Amino acid sequence: MRPVVSVVSILGVAIAIASCGAEGRADAGTPKEIWRERDAAHPSPAVTVPAQASLAPLIKELKPAVVNISTTTVTKNPRRPAVRGPRSPRGQSNDPWEQFFHQYFGAPQDAPEEQRSSSLGSGFVINQDGYILTNNHVVKDATDIRVRLTDNREYVAKVVGKDPLTDVAVIRLENPPKNLATVPLGDSDKAEQGDFVVAMGSPFGYRESVSFGIVSAKDRTLSGGPYDDFIQTDAAINPGNSGGPLFNLRGEVIGINTAIVSPQIGQGIGFAVPINLAKGLLPQLLAKGTVARGYLGVSVANLTPDLAQAFGLAQETQGAVIQQVMPKTPAAKAGVQAGDLVVALNAKPVQSSGELTRGVALIPPGGKATLTVLRNGARKDVTVVVAQRPDNEEGLNRSEPSEGDEGSSEGQPQAQKEIKLGVKLAPLTPDLARELGSKATAGVVIADVESGSPAERAGLQKGDVILEVNRQAVSSPAQVGKIVGGAKPGDMVLLRVSRGPNALFIAVRLQSNS
Repeated sequence: MRPVVSVVSILGVAIAIASCGAEGRADAGTPKEIWRERDAAHPSPAVTVPAQASLAPLIKELKPAVVNISTTTVTKNPRRPAVRGPRSPRGQSNDPWEQFFHQYFGAPQDAPEEQRSSSLGSGFVINQDGYILTNNHVVKDATDIRVRLTDNREYVAKVVGKDPLTDVAVIRLENPPKNLATVPLGDSDKAEQGDFVVAMGSPFGYRESVSFGIVSAKDRTLSGGPYDDFIQTDAAINPGNSGGPLFNLRGEVIGINTAIVSPQIGQGIGFAVPINLAKGLLPQLLAKGTVARGYLGVSVANLTPDLAQAFGLAQETQGAVIQQVMPKTPAAKAGVQAGDLVVALNAKPVQSSGELTRGVALIPPGGKATLTVLRNGARKDVTVVVAQRPDNEEGLNRSEPSEGDEGSSEGQPQAQKEIKLGVKLAPLTPDLARELGSKATAGVVIADVESGSPAERAGLQKGDVILEVNRQAVSSPAQVGKIVGGAKPGDMVLLRVSRGPNALFIAVRLQSNS
Protein backbone atom coordinates (compact mmCIF):
# COMPACT_ATOMS: atom_id res chain seq x y z
CA MET A 1 0.00 0.00 0.00
CA ARG A 2 1.08 3.58 -0.52
CA PRO A 3 2.21 5.54 2.59
CA VAL A 4 -0.90 7.72 2.78
CA VAL A 5 -3.58 6.44 0.42
CA SER A 6 -3.80 2.79 -0.65
CA VAL A 7 -5.94 1.42 -3.44
CA VAL A 8 -8.00 -1.41 -2.06
CA SER A 9 -6.65 -4.52 -3.78
CA ILE A 10 -3.78 -6.92 -3.35
CA LEU A 11 -1.77 -5.11 -6.04
CA GLY A 12 -2.72 -1.51 -5.08
CA VAL A 13 -2.86 1.11 -7.87
CA ALA A 14 -3.61 4.88 -7.74
CA ILE A 15 -6.95 6.12 -9.02
CA ALA A 16 -8.97 9.22 -10.12
CA ILE A 17 -12.64 9.85 -10.44
CA ALA A 18 -15.56 11.67 -12.28
CA SER A 19 -19.33 11.95 -11.78
CA CYS A 20 -22.66 12.21 -13.61
CA GLY A 21 -25.94 10.29 -13.96
CA ALA A 22 -27.22 8.45 -17.03
CA GLU A 23 -30.15 6.41 -18.22
CA GLY A 24 -29.94 2.64 -17.99
CA ARG A 25 -30.63 2.22 -21.70
CA ALA A 26 -28.09 1.74 -24.45
CA ASP A 27 -27.78 2.30 -28.17
CA ALA A 28 -27.93 -0.47 -30.74
CA GLY A 29 -25.24 -3.07 -30.33
CA THR A 30 -25.29 -2.97 -26.51
CA PRO A 31 -27.63 -4.79 -24.10
CA LYS A 32 -31.21 -3.51 -24.01
CA GLU A 33 -30.90 -2.92 -20.30
CA ILE A 34 -27.47 -2.01 -18.99
CA TRP A 35 -28.61 -1.87 -15.38
CA ARG A 36 -31.86 -1.83 -13.46
CA GLU A 37 -33.26 0.56 -10.87
CA ARG A 38 -36.09 0.40 -8.36
CA ASP A 39 -39.39 0.87 -10.20
CA ALA A 40 -42.73 -0.89 -10.61
CA ALA A 41 -41.03 -3.85 -12.25
CA HIS A 42 -38.28 -3.96 -9.63
CA PRO A 43 -39.83 -2.88 -6.32
CA SER A 44 -38.01 -2.52 -3.02
CA PRO A 45 -37.53 -5.71 -1.00
CA ALA A 46 -40.60 -6.95 0.82
CA VAL A 47 -38.50 -7.03 3.98
CA THR A 48 -37.73 -3.56 5.28
CA VAL A 49 -35.03 -2.70 7.78
CA PRO A 50 -36.57 -1.11 10.88
CA ALA A 51 -34.37 0.39 13.57
CA GLN A 52 -32.26 -2.14 15.51
CA ALA A 53 -33.32 -4.99 13.20
CA SER A 54 -30.99 -7.50 11.58
CA LEU A 55 -29.56 -6.83 8.14
CA ALA A 56 -29.59 -10.54 7.36
CA PRO A 57 -32.67 -10.51 5.04
CA LEU A 58 -31.22 -7.66 2.98
CA ILE A 59 -27.77 -9.26 2.77
CA LYS A 60 -29.30 -12.61 1.79
CA GLU A 61 -31.02 -10.94 -1.17
CA LEU A 62 -27.98 -8.97 -2.36
CA LYS A 63 -25.12 -11.38 -1.76
CA PRO A 64 -25.62 -13.66 -4.80
CA ALA A 65 -24.86 -10.76 -7.15
CA VAL A 66 -21.54 -9.88 -5.47
CA VAL A 67 -18.62 -11.76 -7.02
CA ASN A 68 -15.01 -12.59 -6.32
CA ILE A 69 -12.57 -11.65 -9.08
CA SER A 70 -9.15 -13.27 -9.38
CA THR A 71 -6.72 -12.18 -12.07
CA THR A 72 -3.40 -13.33 -13.44
CA THR A 73 -0.95 -10.95 -15.06
CA VAL A 74 1.99 -12.14 -17.16
CA THR A 75 4.84 -9.71 -17.69
CA LYS A 76 8.16 -10.02 -19.45
CA ASN A 77 11.03 -10.33 -16.98
CA PRO A 78 12.90 -7.01 -16.92
CA ARG A 79 16.04 -8.62 -15.54
CA ARG A 80 19.01 -9.32 -17.79
CA PRO A 81 19.84 -12.94 -18.68
CA ALA A 82 22.23 -14.41 -16.14
CA VAL A 83 24.89 -15.31 -18.76
CA ARG A 84 25.99 -12.63 -21.21
CA GLY A 85 28.87 -11.93 -23.53
CA PRO A 86 30.51 -13.99 -26.25
CA ARG A 87 30.83 -17.72 -25.62
CA SER A 88 34.06 -19.68 -25.59
CA PRO A 89 34.26 -22.85 -27.68
CA ARG A 90 33.38 -24.80 -24.50
CA GLY A 91 30.21 -22.75 -24.05
CA GLN A 92 31.50 -20.56 -21.24
CA SER A 93 31.41 -16.77 -21.31
CA ASN A 94 34.64 -14.91 -22.06
CA ASP A 95 33.64 -12.37 -19.38
CA PRO A 96 36.23 -12.86 -16.54
CA TRP A 97 33.67 -12.03 -13.84
CA GLU A 98 31.26 -14.67 -15.13
CA GLN A 99 34.11 -17.16 -15.37
CA PHE A 100 34.98 -16.40 -11.72
CA PHE A 101 31.40 -16.98 -10.51
CA HIS A 102 31.13 -20.09 -12.70
CA GLN A 103 34.30 -21.55 -11.18
CA TYR A 104 33.39 -20.96 -7.52
CA PHE A 105 29.57 -20.90 -7.48
CA GLY A 106 28.59 -23.12 -10.38
CA ALA A 107 26.81 -22.29 -13.61
CA PRO A 108 24.29 -19.42 -13.23
CA GLN A 109 20.65 -20.03 -14.01
CA ASP A 110 19.04 -17.96 -16.72
CA ALA A 111 16.27 -15.70 -15.48
CA PRO A 112 12.77 -16.80 -16.52
CA GLU A 113 11.45 -15.00 -19.56
CA GLU A 114 8.07 -14.29 -17.95
CA GLN A 115 6.79 -13.48 -14.50
CA ARG A 116 3.28 -14.24 -13.29
CA SER A 117 1.47 -12.33 -10.59
CA SER A 118 -2.03 -12.73 -9.21
CA SER A 119 -4.52 -10.39 -7.58
CA LEU A 120 -7.88 -10.59 -5.87
CA GLY A 121 -10.76 -8.13 -6.04
CA SER A 122 -14.52 -7.88 -6.06
CA GLY A 123 -17.33 -6.86 -8.37
CA PHE A 124 -21.09 -6.98 -8.77
CA VAL A 125 -23.42 -8.16 -11.53
CA ILE A 126 -25.54 -5.40 -13.07
CA ASN A 127 -27.58 -7.37 -15.62
CA GLN A 128 -28.38 -10.91 -16.69
CA ASP A 129 -26.19 -10.65 -19.78
CA GLY A 130 -23.26 -11.17 -17.42
CA TYR A 131 -21.93 -7.62 -17.20
CA ILE A 132 -20.03 -6.84 -13.99
CA LEU A 133 -18.88 -3.51 -12.60
CA THR A 134 -15.53 -3.35 -10.81
CA ASN A 135 -12.43 -1.14 -10.51
CA ASN A 136 -10.02 -0.65 -13.36
CA HIS A 137 -7.08 -1.43 -11.10
CA VAL A 138 -8.58 -4.85 -10.31
CA VAL A 139 -8.37 -5.99 -13.95
CA LYS A 140 -5.65 -3.72 -15.28
CA ASP A 141 -3.21 -5.61 -17.54
CA ALA A 142 -4.81 -8.93 -16.57
CA THR A 143 -4.20 -11.77 -19.01
CA ASP A 144 -6.67 -14.09 -17.28
CA ILE A 145 -9.80 -13.10 -15.32
CA ARG A 146 -11.81 -15.61 -13.27
CA VAL A 147 -15.11 -14.75 -11.59
CA ARG A 148 -16.51 -16.89 -8.80
CA LEU A 149 -20.17 -16.66 -7.76
CA THR A 150 -21.46 -17.29 -4.25
CA ASP A 151 -22.49 -20.85 -5.24
CA ASN A 152 -18.81 -21.53 -6.18
CA ARG A 153 -19.43 -21.66 -9.91
CA GLU A 154 -16.46 -20.10 -11.72
CA TYR A 155 -16.45 -18.36 -15.09
CA VAL A 156 -13.89 -16.81 -17.38
CA ALA A 157 -14.46 -13.10 -17.98
CA LYS A 158 -13.18 -10.57 -20.47
CA VAL A 159 -12.72 -6.81 -20.15
CA VAL A 160 -15.43 -4.91 -22.03
CA GLY A 161 -14.31 -1.39 -21.17
CA LYS A 162 -12.20 0.49 -18.66
CA ASP A 163 -11.45 4.04 -17.70
CA PRO A 164 -8.25 4.58 -15.68
CA LEU A 165 -9.10 8.19 -14.83
CA THR A 166 -12.18 7.14 -12.85
CA ASP A 167 -10.93 3.65 -11.96
CA VAL A 168 -14.11 2.10 -13.36
CA ALA A 169 -14.16 -1.06 -15.47
CA VAL A 170 -16.76 -3.39 -16.96
CA ILE A 171 -16.11 -7.07 -17.51
CA ARG A 172 -18.42 -9.76 -18.92
CA LEU A 173 -18.78 -13.43 -18.14
CA GLU A 174 -18.24 -15.81 -21.03
CA ASN A 175 -21.33 -17.99 -21.40
CA PRO A 176 -23.14 -16.53 -18.39
CA PRO A 177 -25.69 -18.77 -16.64
CA LYS A 178 -29.42 -18.17 -16.88
CA ASN A 179 -31.24 -16.27 -14.13
CA LEU A 180 -28.05 -14.57 -13.00
CA ALA A 181 -28.58 -12.60 -9.79
CA THR A 182 -28.23 -8.82 -10.21
CA VAL A 183 -28.30 -5.75 -7.98
CA PRO A 184 -30.02 -2.41 -8.70
CA LEU A 185 -28.04 0.81 -9.05
CA GLY A 186 -29.17 3.73 -6.92
CA ASP A 187 -28.70 7.50 -7.01
CA SER A 188 -25.49 8.48 -5.24
CA ASP A 189 -26.41 12.17 -5.47
CA LYS A 190 -29.21 11.51 -2.98
CA ALA A 191 -26.92 9.83 -0.45
CA GLU A 192 -26.37 12.05 2.57
CA GLN A 193 -23.77 12.24 5.28
CA GLY A 194 -24.92 9.92 8.06
CA ASP A 195 -26.84 7.48 5.85
CA PHE A 196 -26.28 3.83 6.75
CA VAL A 197 -24.34 1.80 4.19
CA VAL A 198 -23.25 -1.83 3.71
CA ALA A 199 -20.02 -2.86 1.96
CA MET A 200 -19.60 -6.32 0.41
CA GLY A 201 -16.61 -8.03 -1.14
CA SER A 202 -13.63 -10.30 -0.59
CA PRO A 203 -11.16 -8.54 1.74
CA PHE A 204 -7.87 -10.47 1.91
CA GLY A 205 -9.62 -13.20 -0.08
CA TYR A 206 -12.31 -13.78 2.57
CA ARG A 207 -15.24 -14.12 0.19
CA GLU A 208 -18.74 -12.78 0.84
CA SER A 209 -17.62 -10.51 3.68
CA VAL A 210 -20.01 -7.78 4.83
CA SER A 211 -19.33 -4.63 6.82
CA PHE A 212 -21.65 -1.90 8.04
CA GLY A 213 -21.21 1.83 8.58
CA ILE A 214 -22.32 5.27 7.47
CA VAL A 215 -21.57 7.78 4.75
CA SER A 216 -18.84 9.74 6.53
CA ALA A 217 -18.55 12.47 3.87
CA LYS A 218 -19.02 13.17 0.18
CA ASP A 219 -17.07 14.94 -2.56
CA ARG A 220 -13.72 13.80 -1.20
CA THR A 221 -10.49 14.33 -3.17
CA LEU A 222 -7.60 11.88 -2.85
CA SER A 223 -5.08 12.39 -5.64
CA GLY A 224 -6.02 15.94 -6.58
CA GLY A 225 -7.12 14.78 -10.03
CA PRO A 226 -9.85 16.62 -11.93
CA TYR A 227 -12.29 13.72 -11.55
CA ASP A 228 -11.86 12.95 -7.84
CA ASP A 229 -15.28 12.81 -6.19
CA PHE A 230 -15.29 10.05 -3.58
CA ILE A 231 -17.85 8.93 -1.04
CA GLN A 232 -16.07 8.45 2.28
CA THR A 233 -17.34 5.71 4.58
CA ASP A 234 -16.37 4.09 7.88
CA ALA A 235 -17.71 0.70 6.75
CA ALA A 236 -14.66 -1.57 6.93
CA ILE A 237 -12.91 -1.77 3.56
CA ASN A 238 -9.68 -3.70 3.08
CA PRO A 239 -7.45 -5.04 0.28
CA GLY A 240 -9.64 -7.30 -1.84
CA ASN A 241 -12.75 -5.15 -1.38
CA SER A 242 -11.79 -3.17 -4.49
CA GLY A 243 -14.58 -3.16 -7.05
CA GLY A 244 -17.22 -4.37 -4.60
CA PRO A 245 -20.52 -2.57 -4.00
CA LEU A 246 -21.41 -0.04 -1.33
CA PHE A 247 -25.17 -0.40 -0.69
CA ASN A 248 -27.74 1.82 0.95
CA LEU A 249 -30.40 0.15 3.10
CA ARG A 250 -32.77 -0.05 0.14
CA GLY A 251 -30.36 -2.53 -1.39
CA GLU A 252 -29.18 -0.12 -4.10
CA VAL A 253 -25.54 0.30 -5.07
CA ILE A 254 -24.44 3.87 -4.39
CA GLY A 255 -20.70 3.36 -4.77
CA ILE A 256 -17.83 1.13 -5.92
CA ASN A 257 -15.42 0.49 -3.05
CA THR A 258 -12.03 1.68 -4.22
CA ALA A 259 -9.46 3.04 -1.75
CA ILE A 260 -8.49 3.25 1.91
CA VAL A 261 -6.27 5.40 4.05
CA SER A 262 -3.17 3.48 5.06
CA PRO A 263 -3.81 1.55 8.29
CA GLN A 264 -0.50 2.85 9.62
CA ILE A 265 -2.05 6.31 9.74
CA GLY A 266 -5.77 5.87 10.31
CA GLN A 267 -8.59 3.37 10.47
CA GLY A 268 -12.20 3.39 9.39
CA ILE A 269 -11.60 5.66 6.40
CA GLY A 270 -12.57 4.11 3.09
CA PHE A 271 -13.56 5.62 -0.23
CA ALA A 272 -15.99 4.62 -2.97
CA VAL A 273 -16.59 5.86 -6.50
CA PRO A 274 -20.12 7.34 -6.63
CA ILE A 275 -22.32 5.06 -8.71
CA ASN A 276 -23.64 8.01 -10.71
CA LEU A 277 -20.12 8.42 -12.07
CA ALA A 278 -20.12 4.87 -13.30
CA LYS A 279 -23.64 5.18 -14.74
CA GLY A 280 -22.49 8.18 -16.75
CA LEU A 281 -19.62 6.17 -18.21
CA LEU A 282 -21.36 2.84 -18.86
CA PRO A 283 -22.87 3.59 -22.29
CA GLN A 284 -19.46 4.59 -23.71
CA LEU A 285 -17.62 1.75 -21.97
CA LEU A 286 -20.02 -0.81 -23.42
CA ALA A 287 -20.15 0.70 -26.89
CA LYS A 288 -16.48 1.65 -27.37
CA GLY A 289 -14.52 0.25 -24.44
CA THR A 290 -13.13 3.69 -23.61
CA VAL A 291 -14.40 7.12 -22.60
CA ALA A 292 -14.14 10.27 -24.74
CA ARG A 293 -14.53 13.34 -22.54
CA GLY A 294 -16.01 16.72 -23.35
CA TYR A 295 -13.77 19.79 -23.40
CA LEU A 296 -14.52 23.52 -23.11
CA GLY A 297 -11.02 24.99 -23.17
CA VAL A 298 -11.05 26.90 -19.88
CA SER A 299 -9.21 26.85 -16.57
CA VAL A 300 -11.42 27.22 -13.51
CA ALA A 301 -11.23 27.78 -9.77
CA ASN A 302 -13.64 27.57 -6.86
CA LEU A 303 -15.48 30.72 -5.81
CA THR A 304 -13.88 31.74 -2.52
CA PRO A 305 -15.36 34.37 -0.16
CA ASP A 306 -12.53 36.73 -1.11
CA LEU A 307 -13.14 36.27 -4.84
CA ALA A 308 -16.89 36.71 -4.33
CA GLN A 309 -16.29 40.00 -2.54
CA ALA A 310 -13.77 41.17 -5.13
CA PHE A 311 -16.19 40.39 -7.98
CA GLY A 312 -19.05 42.08 -6.13
CA LEU A 313 -20.96 38.80 -5.75
CA ALA A 314 -21.92 39.10 -2.12
CA GLN A 315 -24.99 36.88 -2.55
CA GLU A 316 -23.14 34.06 -4.30
CA THR A 317 -21.33 31.43 -2.24
CA GLN A 318 -20.79 28.64 -4.77
CA GLY A 319 -19.73 28.26 -8.37
CA ALA A 320 -16.74 27.96 -10.68
CA VAL A 321 -14.78 31.05 -11.70
CA ILE A 322 -13.45 31.05 -15.26
CA GLN A 323 -9.79 31.94 -14.81
CA GLN A 324 -8.69 31.67 -18.42
CA VAL A 325 -10.22 30.92 -21.82
CA MET A 326 -7.82 29.25 -24.28
CA PRO A 327 -7.84 30.72 -27.79
CA LYS A 328 -9.73 28.90 -30.56
CA THR A 329 -11.41 26.51 -28.13
CA PRO A 330 -15.16 25.79 -27.88
CA ALA A 331 -15.49 28.20 -24.95
CA ALA A 332 -13.73 30.99 -26.81
CA LYS A 333 -15.92 30.49 -29.89
CA ALA A 334 -19.07 30.57 -27.74
CA GLY A 335 -18.10 33.83 -26.02
CA VAL A 336 -17.20 32.56 -22.55
CA GLN A 337 -15.06 35.17 -20.79
CA ALA A 338 -12.47 35.15 -18.04
CA GLY A 339 -14.19 36.30 -14.88
CA ASP A 340 -17.49 34.58 -15.66
CA LEU A 341 -18.91 32.73 -12.68
CA VAL A 342 -20.51 29.45 -13.77
CA VAL A 343 -23.42 28.67 -11.44
CA ALA A 344 -25.14 25.93 -13.49
CA LEU A 345 -24.39 23.40 -16.21
CA ASN A 346 -27.35 22.27 -18.30
CA ALA A 347 -29.67 23.68 -15.62
CA LYS A 348 -27.97 21.67 -12.84
CA PRO A 349 -26.38 23.86 -10.13
CA VAL A 350 -22.57 23.95 -10.10
CA GLN A 351 -21.08 24.18 -6.64
CA SER A 352 -17.37 23.90 -7.42
CA SER A 353 -14.80 23.92 -10.19
CA GLY A 354 -14.41 20.15 -9.90
CA GLU A 355 -18.14 19.67 -10.38
CA LEU A 356 -18.01 21.71 -13.58
CA THR A 357 -14.98 19.78 -14.87
CA ARG A 358 -16.59 16.41 -14.19
CA GLY A 359 -19.93 17.46 -15.64
CA VAL A 360 -18.43 18.73 -18.88
CA ALA A 361 -16.17 15.68 -19.16
CA LEU A 362 -19.18 13.38 -19.33
CA ILE A 363 -20.80 15.27 -22.20
CA PRO A 364 -19.87 13.37 -25.38
CA PRO A 365 -17.80 15.40 -27.88
CA GLY A 366 -20.18 17.23 -30.18
CA GLY A 367 -22.78 17.57 -27.43
CA LYS A 368 -23.96 20.87 -26.01
CA ALA A 369 -23.16 22.40 -22.64
CA THR A 370 -25.33 25.29 -21.55
CA LEU A 371 -23.43 27.33 -18.98
CA THR A 372 -25.39 29.67 -16.75
CA VAL A 373 -22.94 32.41 -15.84
CA LEU A 374 -22.93 35.62 -13.85
CA ARG A 375 -21.14 38.36 -15.76
CA ASN A 376 -20.95 41.90 -14.37
CA GLY A 377 -23.88 41.11 -12.09
CA ALA A 378 -26.15 39.86 -14.90
CA ARG A 379 -27.24 36.25 -15.39
CA LYS A 380 -26.60 34.84 -18.84
CA ASP A 381 -26.81 31.46 -20.59
CA VAL A 382 -23.96 30.53 -22.93
CA THR A 383 -24.26 27.38 -25.07
CA VAL A 384 -21.01 25.66 -25.99
CA VAL A 385 -20.55 22.74 -28.41
CA VAL A 386 -17.93 20.72 -26.58
CA ALA A 387 -14.92 19.17 -28.28
CA GLN A 388 -13.01 16.04 -27.31
CA ARG A 389 -10.64 16.58 -24.42
CA PRO A 390 -6.98 16.50 -25.48
CA ASP A 391 -4.61 13.87 -24.15
CA ASN A 392 -3.14 16.24 -21.56
CA GLU A 393 -6.08 15.71 -19.21
CA GLU A 394 -4.62 17.85 -16.48
CA GLY A 395 -4.87 21.01 -18.57
CA LEU A 396 -2.10 23.51 -19.22
CA ASN A 397 1.37 22.90 -17.89
CA ARG A 398 2.63 25.36 -15.35
CA SER A 399 6.15 26.72 -15.68
CA GLU A 400 8.17 27.96 -12.75
CA PRO A 401 8.65 31.74 -12.80
CA SER A 402 12.19 33.02 -13.08
CA GLU A 403 13.44 35.98 -11.12
CA GLY A 404 12.40 39.36 -12.44
CA ASP A 405 14.17 42.69 -12.13
CA GLU A 406 14.10 44.26 -8.70
CA GLY A 407 12.61 47.65 -7.98
CA SER A 408 10.58 50.04 -10.06
CA SER A 409 11.32 52.88 -12.43
CA GLU A 410 8.24 54.80 -11.43
CA GLY A 411 9.51 56.57 -8.30
CA GLN A 412 8.97 56.56 -4.58
CA PRO A 413 5.29 57.59 -4.33
CA GLN A 414 4.29 54.49 -6.26
CA ALA A 415 6.42 52.29 -4.02
CA GLN A 416 4.74 53.70 -0.91
CA LYS A 417 1.35 52.64 -2.25
CA GLU A 418 2.58 49.15 -3.13
CA ILE A 419 3.39 48.40 0.47
CA LYS A 420 -0.35 47.80 0.96
CA LEU A 421 0.00 44.76 -1.27
CA GLY A 422 3.47 43.86 -0.14
CA VAL A 423 5.08 43.58 -3.59
CA LYS A 424 7.77 45.22 -5.66
CA LEU A 425 6.86 45.80 -9.29
CA ALA A 426 8.70 46.13 -12.57
CA PRO A 427 7.54 46.86 -16.13
CA LEU A 428 7.04 43.84 -18.38
CA THR A 429 9.46 43.71 -21.30
CA PRO A 430 9.44 41.18 -24.17
CA ASP A 431 12.67 39.63 -22.88
CA LEU A 432 11.27 39.31 -19.37
CA ALA A 433 8.06 37.76 -20.67
CA ARG A 434 10.10 35.12 -22.51
CA GLU A 435 12.11 34.39 -19.37
CA LEU A 436 8.92 33.95 -17.35
CA GLY A 437 7.28 31.77 -19.98
CA SER A 438 4.38 34.23 -20.06
CA LYS A 439 2.21 34.82 -23.11
CA ALA A 440 1.35 38.31 -21.83
CA THR A 441 2.28 41.23 -24.06
CA ALA A 442 1.39 43.89 -21.49
CA GLY A 443 1.33 43.93 -17.72
CA VAL A 444 3.43 44.46 -14.62
CA VAL A 445 5.87 41.92 -13.19
CA ILE A 446 5.98 41.11 -9.47
CA ALA A 447 9.71 41.38 -8.78
CA ASP A 448 9.44 40.45 -5.10
CA VAL A 449 6.80 39.49 -2.51
CA GLU A 450 7.21 40.71 1.05
CA SER A 451 7.13 37.98 3.68
CA GLY A 452 3.90 37.98 5.69
CA SER A 453 2.26 40.53 3.38
CA PRO A 454 -1.31 40.43 2.03
CA ALA A 455 0.15 39.45 -1.35
CA GLU A 456 1.94 36.44 0.13
CA ARG A 457 -1.13 35.36 2.09
CA ALA A 458 -3.24 35.57 -1.07
CA GLY A 459 -0.79 33.37 -3.00
CA LEU A 460 0.94 35.89 -5.26
CA GLN A 461 4.40 34.78 -6.37
CA LYS A 462 7.58 36.38 -7.57
CA GLY A 463 7.45 36.30 -11.37
CA ASP A 464 3.66 36.66 -11.63
CA VAL A 465 2.57 39.21 -14.26
CA ILE A 466 -0.33 41.42 -13.16
CA LEU A 467 -2.67 41.84 -16.14
CA GLU A 468 -5.64 43.54 -14.43
CA VAL A 469 -6.46 45.27 -11.17
CA ASN A 470 -10.18 45.38 -10.35
CA ARG A 471 -10.91 44.36 -13.96
CA GLN A 472 -8.86 47.27 -15.35
CA ALA A 473 -5.93 46.37 -17.62
CA VAL A 474 -2.57 47.66 -16.37
CA SER A 475 0.73 48.11 -18.20
CA SER A 476 2.91 49.99 -15.69
CA PRO A 477 3.66 49.93 -11.96
CA ALA A 478 2.24 53.45 -11.73
CA GLN A 479 -1.18 52.23 -12.91
CA VAL A 480 -1.18 49.51 -10.29
CA GLY A 481 -0.19 51.99 -7.63
CA LYS A 482 -2.90 54.43 -8.67
CA ILE A 483 -5.72 51.87 -8.55
CA VAL A 484 -4.55 50.29 -5.31
CA GLY A 485 -3.88 53.70 -3.78
CA GLY A 486 -7.54 54.60 -4.20
CA ALA A 487 -8.63 51.72 -1.99
CA LYS A 488 -8.90 51.65 1.79
CA PRO A 489 -7.34 49.22 4.29
CA GLY A 490 -9.57 46.17 4.48
CA ASP A 491 -10.80 46.50 0.89
CA MET A 492 -10.52 43.56 -1.46
CA VAL A 493 -8.53 44.07 -4.65
CA LEU A 494 -9.07 41.65 -7.54
CA LEU A 495 -5.94 40.90 -9.54
CA ARG A 496 -5.74 38.89 -12.71
CA VAL A 497 -2.25 37.53 -13.12
CA SER A 498 -0.35 35.50 -15.69
CA ARG A 499 1.73 32.67 -14.22
CA GLY A 500 3.73 30.87 -16.88
CA PRO A 501 1.28 29.97 -19.67
CA ASN A 502 -1.76 30.25 -17.38
CA ALA A 503 -3.88 33.13 -16.10
CA LEU A 504 -5.86 33.27 -12.87
CA PHE A 505 -7.78 35.63 -10.60
CA ILE A 506 -6.45 36.30 -7.09
CA ALA A 507 -8.23 38.41 -4.47
CA VAL A 508 -6.02 40.34 -2.02
CA ARG A 509 -7.29 42.05 1.12
CA LEU A 510 -5.37 45.29 1.64
CA GLN A 511 -3.75 46.48 4.85
CA SER A 512 -2.48 49.88 5.88
CA ASN A 513 1.13 51.02 5.53
CA SER A 514 1.65 51.18 9.28
